[in-house]
Amino acid sequence: MRTICLFALSLLALLGLCNIMALGQESGFEEDVFPGSLLIARPGMVDPVFQHSVILIFHHTGEGTLGIIINHPIGVRSLAGVLKAVGEDPRGVRGSVPIYAGGPMEIGMAFVLVSADYRGAGTVNMDGRIAITTNPRIFGDIGNQRGPRRYLIALGYAGWGPGQLEMELADHDWSTATEDPALVFDEDRTKVWQDALARRGRAI
Repeated sequence: MRTICLFALSLLALLGLCNIMALGQESGFEEDVFPGSLLIARPGMVDPVFQHSVILIFHHTGEGTLGIIINHPIGVRSLAGVLKAVGEDPRGVRGSVPIYAGGPMEIGMAFVLVSADYRGAGTVNMDGRIAITTNPRIFGDIGNQRGPRRYLIALGYAGWGPGQLEMELADHDWSTATEDPALVFDEDRTKVWQDALARRGRAI
């Protein structure tokens, strides 16, 4: 499994995110988009990567936007296998974890969205309800019942350059909504897009 093999790169990226996410929260840039908000693909979107996608934004400033698709599952892996892949001790660990396609960029990088009760090293809180980490220790914590109450593991992310997302919003390619942890972690993935549409705050 090639999944979580580039965590070293991921961790370096997250260290940078600690700064850029703070900037995104303070900038006031694009009122409807901020760390913790959702992008919801319009019903007519034909791009297969983003068709029926719901994306949780974790960074947004004038320099660009980054987010994680939360409703495109790509498979289930044994937790012991994931632990072994990231160099953690898999002994005594049972069970499996679902893996999601987080976006088309850097698909070798793994991001873990977690409920804000988790405060492991390298975890960045988005909005008081959801946090994000790339620290591989999260898998050991999950395997040993020290992890978050809820989590979502995604490979890759979606990204937009300066002004790109604003243009797509102006073209009504996306709607926006405030995130709900139940929508991010708990709801049936086949219903997340429809449920998110019902919460949208921007007309399509």
